[in-house]
Amino acid sequence: MKKVSVSRFIQKYNLSGLIESTKWNVKDNKLTTQFISDDKSVLGNVSMTDFKFEEGDYGIYDTTKLTKMLSVLSNDVDIVPSKYDGKVTALDLKDKGTSATYMLADLSVIPVVPDLKQLPPFDVEIDIDSTFVDRFNKAKSALSDEKNFTFQCKDGNGKIIIGYSKTNTNRISIDITCKCEKDVEGISFSADFLKEILNANKDAKSASMQISTQGLANLKFDVDNYTSEYFLVEVQS
Repeated sequence: MKKVSVSRFIQKYNLSGLIESTKWNVKDNKLTTQFISDDKSVLGNVSMTDFKFEEGDYGIYDTTKLTKMLSVLSNDVDIVPSKYDGKVTALDLKDKGTSATYMLADLSVIPVVPDLKQLPPFDVEIDIDSTFVDRFNKAKSALSDEKNFTFQCKDGNGKIIIGYSKTNTNRISIDITCKCEKDVEGISFSADFLKEILNANKDAKSASMQISTQGLANLKFDVDNYTSEYFLVEVQS
């Protein structure tokens, strides 16, 4: 198994350590995980096909620890479930010269991700390309203390604002290409999570973000054998 393929999967949900605990499910040579942040401001799912592994559920409590352990090994690794009394309790990681054991968590301590059975209508669609990602990252870095971004649209012209407030504040406004069905005075989501989502999916050539004025944003990425989907929940700016 190529370590880089597993690392890419992890990167797309771990989001630089913002999401730690999750359940991996393997079925029909497909690895899938659903996740939710501690503050419940983001949830989503990531899947990878062509993953030949023993079917089942695996509790990953500390994803960052697993990433660090994988980093010790070469790109060609063996990852094998380790069992005790017939129950999978660990993952054995091994290359030609080094071996490691990552202990799995009981699934009862992994956060349960709610199903989004009925999504609201999405009123806005924003094109996401390398230019957008670069501008957003630079703006977020310049105002690193700002936790949220705000989307506004008037007469079909959209912008994303970091540092938005109804009072005078330091702020950066980015003009964006979007489709807006109606004017949007201002709706805010986590800028920290959006930055990590964009950076984790830089390998996707293009994507889009949909926003519902009922308080939900949705991003989807498809690249190679990976599919990622994220939902951002409205936060107070």
